[in-house]
Amino acid sequence: MMNDRSRFLRFRAILIALLPGMCGCHETLSVAPESSETIATPVPHSAETKDFKPKPNTNKVARIASLHFKEVAEQLGVSHRYDNGAQGKSLMVEATGGGVGWFDYDNDGVLDLFLNQGGPTAARTNEVRPPDMLYRGLSEGGLVAVGEQACSDDGDYSQGVAIADFDNDGFDDVYLTTIRHNCLFRNQGDGTFRDITSVAGVDDSRWSTSAAWGDLDLDGDLDLYVCNYVDFDLDHPRICPRLKSDIPSMCHPRDFNPTPDECFENLGDGTFRPVAKSWKLEGPGNRALGVAIADYNNDGRPDIFVANDITANFLFLNRQQNQFEEAATLLGCALSSTGVAQANMGIAVGDYDRNGYLDLYVTHFSGEWNTLYRNLGTEGFQDRTALLGLVGPTMSKLGFGTVMADFDQNGQVELFVANGHVDSTVVEGDGYEMVAQLFTKVGSRFEECGQNAGEYFQRKFVGRGVALGDFDADGDWDLAVSHHNALAAILENVSDRGNWLKVYGIGRASSRTPIGMRITLRQGELTLMQELAGGTSYCSTNECAMIFGLGDSSEPCDLEIRWPKGTMQHFKRVSLNQTLKLLEPIE
Repeated sequence: MMNDRSRFLRFRAILIALLPGMCGCHETLSVAPESSETIATPVPHSAETKDFKPKPNTNKVARIASLHFKEVAEQLGVSHRYDNGAQGKSLMVEATGGGVGWFDYDNDGVLDLFLNQGGPTAARTNEVRPPDMLYRGLSEGGLVAVGEQACSDDGDYSQGVAIADFDNDGFDDVYLTTIRHNCLFRNQGDGTFRDITSVAGVDDSRWSTSAAWGDLDLDGDLDLYVCNYVDFDLDHPRICPRLKSDIPSMCHPRDFNPTPDECFENLGDGTFRPVAKSWKLEGPGNRALGVAIADYNNDGRPDIFVANDITANFLFLNRQQNQFEEAATLLGCALSSTGVAQANMGIAVGDYDRNGYLDLYVTHFSGEWNTLYRNLGTEGFQDRTALLGLVGPTMSKLGFGTVMADFDQNGQVELFVANGHVDSTVVEGDGYEMVAQLFTKVGSRFEECGQNAGEYFQRKFVGRGVALGDFDADGDWDLAVSHHNALAAILENVSDRGNWLKVYGIGRASSRTPIGMRITLRQGELTLMQELAGGTSYCSTNECAMIFGLGDSSEPCDLEIRWPKGTMQHFKRVSLNQTLKLLEPIE
């Protein structure tokens, strides 16, 4: 048997050249940069996008009917089922977990897919625990399982995945959260990964959930924020019988002590050091399930929003010199509009109202509502959920993974939520298995439209992780969704859609994976802003790209790029319906 900290992940893959040379593009550049340096490259897209013609959405009926997804996991060759290990004891660890992640681990230009795995909670060795799974995307279409991932030799019940190129070598690395020993796998660039957890110093023996990469100290490499949940002893798990009954029921989070999160500073030499205390990244009653790193106050520095279960959320504002200030209560995103702490789980980030500030959508327990916090800049956040029509539709649901994206590319974002209860013995809300939800903005309010968006939205699951990825390279967002004890779903976006622009970034002075990169797109009177946020959703990783929807207008647009280190870049009259790869200029 291999030693636990020297195992290699063996995948059937060929050695791929490093970016940016992988593009091999010979198309005419359809961007007019203000610099003479060649810093943007069009990326070839699938045949479906070469002769793209948008289908206009001109009224409310057409707007809702335009959204449609097709479940294609089986067609693509994905047959992964997250086993939550339930054995009738209703252990808390059986309720969470189950992340997904899109990335291109072999740099062949085709997206690959990572899926976490749980297994029997009592299992102590990898021989009896089903493995996490990596699927390699094929250029001819489809996904093939290329390796089995084992994290350590005792109790690695996997929860989430955070993916980025932490060492700036051109290949994405993988950090896994578990209920006992987190793991960092360095991409060797030859189709294999090496477990460097001990050497790097990023193990965490507590029960971890979501994690996020972000350059918190703006030194050009990515730091790591890890959410920890409660103090749970897997060897001697607490059993909570239902009132006046011997039947086990899911314990309440208050039955366990909270555990503080951790933040690891990247020292640039392949190692990290824990800095949560010294950077003041701590708060009371921490039971973290979700995290999203982004610039929420538009000061050019990455902040950290943390979704806490049954306690107030945290918003750590970056005050420079490696010091953060917790300001969620002051700024209005710690509690609901009624002043109550909710069971906060997943996080979606985006500028839904197009005011130039990033808003937050947070999923919650049944009997509560998922909350949309509108970012008003210097005035803080405001709970706009009721005014936007989003209270009633989510009260009976229990939400986890969530994303905010413009799926039909008309310039307005949608919200997708994966739902499912945590306790199979309790019938409340819509039951244990629930339908996923899709909301689209019609006028000044959101309306639920999943019932018309495909067969997947008619079926019930215990949904958990959700990740955005354009797996078919046609310029719109598709979805991967994990389910407890059911096959994961791959939802191909086949919506009627408008004109679009997809952008990748490659950092040079900034981290190569440019988390924190912000793009402002202007087309006439329309202004759209997006930022590559670290973390988001729940226990999952989105493809590291931005896609803008422009609706019926095919006029060229202007781009303003703010790289994480602060460098500004401008492009004039960028043609639409193409994918661009931007290289950060070095002054």
